[in-house]
Amino acid sequence: MIHWPSYNRSLVRRGKILFSYDFLNGWDIVLAKMNENKNGRKFIYPDSFIFVIGYIRIYFHLSYRQTEGIIKATGKNFPSHPSYGHICKRVNKLNDICINNSRCNMDDDDLIIAIDSTGIKITNRGQWITDKWDTQSKSKKTGYLKIHVAVNIKTKEILALGVTDEKVHDGKEMKALVERVLERNNNKNYKIKTVLADGAYDSNENFKYLNEKRIQPGIKIRKNSIVLLKNNILRNREVITQTRDLLKWKKK
Repeated sequence: MIHWPSYNRSLVRRGKILFSYDFLNGWDIVLAKMNENKNGRKFIYPDSFIFVIGYIRIYFHLSYRQTEGIIKATGKNFPSHPSYGHICKRVNKLNDICINNSRCNMDDDDLIIAIDSTGIKITNRGQWITDKWDTQSKSKKTGYLKIHVAVNIKTKEILALGVTDEKVHDGKEMKALVERVLERNNNKNYKIKTVLADGAYDSNENFKYLNEKRIQPGIKIRKNSIVLLKNNILRNREVITQTRDLLKWKKK
């Protein structure tokens, strides 16, 4: 049975924004370096502050005026706040912020992707009855959807997405996700350095595919894995490495 007060609090927590003010610690130091030997008007706000503002605007899909409003509301203790025009000029001069897809070029030689899946219920209807009377085992299972994703671990950008029912095993979708990543941007091939995945993706077929594509696997093998002649050579190498020192493999 669902404890509704706890469930409601969990929904509220989903809307919380975990915001770090670490950039304030070096505010004066960064400003001093930026204004050193600078001609003309001195900088008022350090790049670290503008960097944070830029990502707030991007991730929440805000206009510059709305971004100014967010900064005014959340930074009431600041001595002053940048205007939307000032934010626009400074943000567009920072090369580290991806303003649009054309500026977010992936590093072809160092692209590392992580693959995983999650389940989504088709409907919440009847969930209380199921939990209260334990009808799950008595009635036909409703089922759920599986969302398979491949993410660039540097930019946190979703590079490929797939949707299946719950009967499709995670490992079966790895090849399709990697192929979609390789064919992105009008079939312009990207070089993938490493694919990271959990033990659900541990199979000879997946290791063979990554070996053919010359992609380094970062797949955790099953605990009972052993070296076999019929196994893919890449998987046998991972079995030896992980069984010898799993912590060292994780750090690598």
